[in-house]
Amino acid sequence: MNIFRFAGDMTHLISIVVLLLKIYATKSCSGISRKTQELYALVFLARYMDIFTEFISVYNTIMKIVFIASTLAIVWCMRGHRVVRRSYDKDLDTFRHYFLIAASLVLALLLHEKFTFLEILWAFSIYLEAVAILPQLVLLQRSGNVDNLTGQYVFFLGAYRGFYILNWIYRYFTEQHFSRWIACISGLVQTALYADFFYYYFLSWKNNAKLKLPA
Repeated sequence: MNIFRFAGDMTHLISIVVLLLKIYATKSCSGISRKTQELYALVFLARYMDIFTEFISVYNTIMKIVFIASTLAIVWCMRGHRVVRRSYDKDLDTFRHYFLIAASLVLALLLHEKFTFLEILWAFSIYLEAVAILPQLVLLQRSGNVDNLTGQYVFFLGAYRGFYILNWIYRYFTEQHFSRWIACISGLVQTALYADFFYYYFLSWKNNAKLKLPA
């Protein structure tokens, strides 16, 4: 644990809280990609399978449970809540996310650190998380206008990856056997996907204007 990882965990947690706040306060999931949320649910379920076999710390276990439970709750709201599901932008959320799942699985089978069940699942979750935001970004570009809470959600999600890059740099220089190259490369790819969003987010903040993404 270091300050950068802790900051990353907290910004990630804040992003989920913001999204839950939007859904429960407005009873709407407009502007939110259900496909991205389903991908994240799959990411956490695959990555944290070790919760049944390995104990690292109370903090680590709690965070794993929180991320799994909160993401599944979001997916349930968008699929099963009788009011929230009506606001789902089905016509805009058309990204073929199953291609991302298939590609991530193939990569995990070909490129991994150890050929074990849990390590394959871990690699799969890392590759999938790197591209899980794509359906959300595409939906926002198609819709044009981005409401404040949705913009804050994506911002904190991107900030979380930025802090984790600093975490990996810190660990590279302070740990003798740090070798999570899969996470580092995938993290850089994931952060790069946010570049366009961050540019327009900064412009909207600078000009005190509503966030809009080009179609």
